[in-house]
Amino acid sequence: MATNNVVWIVIAVVAALIVIAALVWVGRNRQMSRRTAQADEIREEVRQENVKVQRREALADETAAKARAAQAEAEAKAAEAARLEENAAKHRDVASTRREELDEKWSEADSLDPRVEHKT
Repeated sequence: MATNNVVWIVIAVVAALIVIAALVWVGRNRQMSRRTAQADEIREEVRQENVKVQRREALADETAAKARAAQAEAEAKAAEAARLEENAAKHRDVASTRREELDEKWSEADSLDPRVEHKT
C-alpha cells in the first residue's frame, strides 16, 4: 500500500503541477491579450494624432511659404522705396541748384533795374 500511496501522491503532484501550469499559461495569455489590446489602442491614438500633426506640418509649410513671399515682397518694396528716395534726392539737388541760379538771375535783374532800391 505504501507504493500505491506514493504513486497517488506523485499523480496528485503531477496533476497539481499541470493545473498550476495551465493557470499560469491562461494568466499569461490574458495578460498578453490585454497588453496587445492596449498596444493596439495606443497605435490607433498615434495614427489619429499623426493625421493632426501632418495637417499642422502642412499648415506650417504653407505659412512659411507665405512668410517667404511676404519677405520677398517687402524686400522688393524696400528696394523700390530706396530707388524712389534716390530719385527724390536727385530732383532735390537739381531743384536746389536751379533755385540758386534763379535767385542769382533775380538779383542780377534787381541790380540792373533802376526802380529797385539798392542798399549801400
